[in-house]
Amino acid sequence: MNLNVKQGDFFGFIGPNGAGKSTTIRTLLGLISPTSGSAQILGMDVRRQKETLLNHIGYMPSEASFYPNMRVKDVIKLSADLRHKNCKANAQQLCERLELDTNKKIRELSLGNRKKVSIICALQHEPELYILDEPTSGLDPLMQREFFAILEERSAKGATIFLSSHILSEIQRYCRHAAIIRDGRLLAVDSTENLGHTDAKRVRLNGVTVPPDLAHIKNIQTDHDSVSFLYGGELNALFQALAALPLTDAAISEPDLEEIFLHYYTEEEN
Repeated sequence: MNLNVKQGDFFGFIGPNGAGKSTTIRTLLGLISPTSGSAQILGMDVRRQKETLLNHIGYMPSEASFYPNMRVKDVIKLSADLRHKNCKANAQQLCERLELDTNKKIRELSLGNRKKVSIICALQHEPELYILDEPTSGLDPLMQREFFAILEERSAKGATIFLSSHILSEIQRYCRHAAIIRDGRLLAVDSTENLGHTDAKRVRLNGVTVPPDLAHIKNIQTDHDSVSFLYGGELNALFQALAALPLTDAAISEPDLEEIFLHYYTEEEN
């Protein structure tokens, strides 16, 4: 896998569970050792200069574990102390925005509130680079919105955001560029705008429940008296086939990023 992320980008790393997102991130952070290859972050080698590099990174794992009997405020302070930084003002502001009670013990927290603790530990020291692995799982929609508002503010100040997710709407809404990964290999890397523009079209037909007999048809879905599918072939061939069907209505549109994602995956399988 060869991947370049420009400084200051808001970058999405897309793939379902098991695609290799967390493995890639853990390798970049020096948590596991690569069998081959090399990587640099901020111009530093991820193996030889790991300790220096980690001072410039805010990392949020997909599942964070904390000492269960510690209070939230003590966990947050411990995280800051490990970096030899006074992050009290920043942490307090983040806690207020994310509505986190810092007097509770970790064992008393819900999954969503533990996720908030992880967010604050990753963001409070205002690093140059944020590496966030499935950061919104467990957060309710209002907190997800506030979390991304914070990230957009940091991005506007020049920070680089590297966000892994299997929630494609997040990537499409907030990221400027993205990579699609499967089984540890990249299927596509481009701007989110360009990833949404392919030769594939979303076709919906009313009056029939079976698509026309054409190649390059994927992701078929039927609903009562209609059928929809992704079509990646010649449009003239599609129009000729549709003319022979007893249609009551038809619509051809650009697919959204989720459908593009499925298109890349089904193309890879074939």
